[in-house]
Amino acid sequence: MKLNFLFFVIFANLLLIINGLESSSVLPIVLWHGMGDSCCFPFSLGSFTKFLQKQLGNVYVKSLKIGESLVTDYESGYLIHPNKQIKDVCNQIANDPNLVGGYNAIGFSQGGQFLRAVAMRCPQPRMINLVTLGAQHQGIFGLPKCPSLSSKTCEYFRELLNYAAYESWVQNYLVQATYWHNPLSEATYREKSTFIAEINNEIDTEKNQIYANNFNQLSKFIMVKFLNDTIVQPKESSWFGFYKPGQDIELAPMIETRAFERTGLANLYANGKVILLETEGDHLQFTKEWFIEKVLPYLK
Repeated sequence: MKLNFLFFVIFANLLLIINGLESSSVLPIVLWHGMGDSCCFPFSLGSFTKFLQKQLGNVYVKSLKIGESLVTDYESGYLIHPNKQIKDVCNQIANDPNLVGGYNAIGFSQGGQFLRAVAMRCPQPRMINLVTLGAQHQGIFGLPKCPSLSSKTCEYFRELLNYAAYESWVQNYLVQATYWHNPLSEATYREKSTFIAEINNEIDTEKNQIYANNFNQLSKFIMVKFLNDTIVQPKESSWFGFYKPGQDIELAPMIETRAFERTGLANLYANGKVILLETEGDHLQFTKEWFIEKVLPYLK
């Protein structure tokens, strides 16, 4: 009887260990919402968190919140400089015991380039795979829609970006100005941009090699482009492409851009770590079936 009981205890403990190993094989996931959204709205990232947990066995998901309230988090998408947000997020990630062994990350719209900056600036704990959905990796040159804002406010933002994007007070006041990329004046862009030019290593500083080295620690960099995107202009920015310098008609693919070599992206690409995915639909419009087939394998 005692031997049978001892065998049962040992067998039960082995099952717990095996189950623990199986559950730990799925890395935790960090989400960063886009403009006009928040970490936990039940109709957006709250629902997406539940979807991931259903598909990946109750995986730990950290949906990033900036500030102490959902209101502040929502406003951060427009009014808190990305550098300040990224510093906050790096602290959140570093202080989360669930992420100490590494994590995968999914960025929605501008949350994509913000998470890329996290990978470049904050290598510990390590980001393993980065998925960006409709991100603006080369910035934008146009703001055709403003989700969740009144038409009057949207038009005001448009005017600021079109005529004063590189004024210091606009760079400090409006998030979208920090990734405004004017191909008609590349020199001004590199001099005045306070975010996107810096993380794309367009500015010569001692940080360039550090950013590239950290970026190259990714196992996979998955970029998703929406073929009918009316938010990201040009939509090729979601694949790290952009207008050729000096005009806003002809587009250069990722491999022909200045940032391709300078960010370390070329090395990731050469080693088969860059995955380019596309789907029909407007900005951030995708089906669960498409996500399960195309993206979910990189999260398992």
